[in-house]
Amino acid sequence: MFSIFKSKKVYRPWGWYLVIDSGTSFKVKRISITPLHKISLQSHNHRAEHWVVIRGVAQVNCGEEVFLLKENESTYIPVDTKHRLENPTKEPLEIIEVQSGDYLEEDDIVRFEDEYGRE
Repeated sequence: MFSIFKSKKVYRPWGWYLVIDSGTSFKVKRISITPLHKISLQSHNHRAEHWVVIRGVAQVNCGEEVFLLKENESTYIPVDTKHRLENPTKEPLEIIEVQSGDYLEEDDIVRFEDEYGRE
């Protein structure tokens, strides 16, 4: 037996995401960051994330490190690690994010900085 997985784009001030698949301990998202925008500096108490750039260039803050990722490059964000994803270019940025952990809901976000006034 199989199920048809349906998901809608969820729009945010920095772009959008689409849940591609999910299970009891994982979730897969396609994320698009608008040129010259970024997500909040944040951490998660219950999940780790793997990011793979599929289009464009990403600037990544992970702990104390800041680095660039290009297409076909990836990084790992451990649980409880401050991180941020930014599109420093005028071209589209898209990544695939694989979340893993015991709780994967959107309310597992601790924000430290946010350009859009969210807490």
